[in-house]
Amino acid sequence: MVKSLEIQRKDVLRRLADDNPWWVAGGGIDPEWRAWKRRAYFAPFMRLVCDLDVSRAVVLIGPRRVGKTVMVKHAIHSLLDQGTSGIDILYLSLETPLYSGRSLESLLRDFMDVHGHQRGHRLWVFFDEVQYLRDWEVHLKSLVDSYRNVRFVVSGSAAAALKMKSRESGAGRFTDFMLPPLTFAEYLDFAGAEESLIAEDDAEPGKVGIYRARDIVELNREFVNYLNYGGFPEAVMNPAVRSNPVRYLRQDIVDKVLLKDLPSLFGIQDTQELNRFFNVLAYNTGEEVSPETLSKHSGIGKQKLTEYLEYLEAAFLIKRVHRVDANARRLQRARTFKVYLTNPSIRAALFGYVRADDEAIGQLAETALWSQWLHSTAMVNSLHYARWKQGSTDLEVDLISLDPRTQSPRFAVEIKWSDSAYDNWRELRGMREFASRHRLQRNPLVTTLTKTGSGQDGEFHVDFTPTSLHCYTVARNLLRGSV
Repeated sequence: MVKSLEIQRKDVLRRLADDNPWWVAGGGIDPEWRAWKRRAYFAPFMRLVCDLDVSRAVVLIGPRRVGKTVMVKHAIHSLLDQGTSGIDILYLSLETPLYSGRSLESLLRDFMDVHGHQRGHRLWVFFDEVQYLRDWEVHLKSLVDSYRNVRFVVSGSAAAALKMKSRESGAGRFTDFMLPPLTFAEYLDFAGAEESLIAEDDAEPGKVGIYRARDIVELNREFVNYLNYGGFPEAVMNPAVRSNPVRYLRQDIVDKVLLKDLPSLFGIQDTQELNRFFNVLAYNTGEEVSPETLSKHSGIGKQKLTEYLEYLEAAFLIKRVHRVDANARRLQRARTFKVYLTNPSIRAALFGYVRADDEAIGQLAETALWSQWLHSTAMVNSLHYARWKQGSTDLEVDLISLDPRTQSPRFAVEIKWSDSAYDNWRELRGMREFASRHRLQRNPLVTTLTKTGSGQDGEFHVDFTPTSLHCYTVARNLLRGSV
């Protein structure tokens, strides 16, 4: 008799029990998970998980190593604290080999059979690393429609990549929740430095908060730490990871995303080529590029290069930012764009620490500011950069926000890691020209190294604030919903 080569159901059930210790009275999530500080995004995520008025699945998406699994475990801990029975909660990671080849519904049925749950019973089901299931959206849509009393929560590091393939499948049934890398405001909180370094001025409810640096030198020192490792919660919490991010974090970025996740999702054959291409982008984060220059530098054809850019963006490793001209209009035949890492700490994880005086620090500071906006999809999609020729001179503004309804500029920011522009306004020709053409909702802002203030030259009003403080301000106000 030929022995079946299929994974036995009893082995699957045993693994399910191991992954769900709360099925036993008094059991809970691992104490190590419990000890981790909660992300600032946990409260709004938990409200979404517990909102049972609409039958939808919650899709938690974001890059690797930003704390998605930890946040799921914290959600389970919160449900248990609220009195939910442990046997009503299922957690499983689709990265686990024992679950390979099994449908989401079969795993759900195994769970229900073990505990004798009837179809109408309120259950909480968490599917982690959902990108490892082909056509997960179709499976999940069917489950949402069939099991109206089950709250489904799925997470994935490349979930958006699959979601883009089948947006219609999840229409009205999925609610996305984006978890970005650790923001600078969260980093200071995790590091226990927020209260000692930041002071808040009184602001009206719902208005943008105004913050001051108690010690700008120390705030900048922490900002450099943030650029090096602060985007990863694990690095902030664990001294071993913090001391050697290349060793502990590069493996997840390269081995799991570039060599495993993306090839399995998109059938990429030459993983080393993809790896080399990503290294080029990471090393030059924030630089303006074109398909032609990238193709010439990497030796990759423009068609494949375009596909790689889409894959890397879908995996939340990079963000492409498009260019507008002096009139804030997208160019019909734009051949250039900027590419930013979604997490500035990735560069240090790949290439080693940067110091405050390194040549790359300016581009990393710019990358950090862009990354603060990632949780707000509407806001980050409104952001562009401006570059145009005036005579023989190239003029540029680093960050422009366009109103999604009118496409007119709302605000403009020039990002600098020095104080030179504070005294030498000739460095602000691009900003001056852009501001003269548009009625901005706020004064143009120029970030500095240490200087704070404002000034006026004729009709040109400009505000100055340190880059580190502005990163904090954007992150904290986004968390408060007041940006």
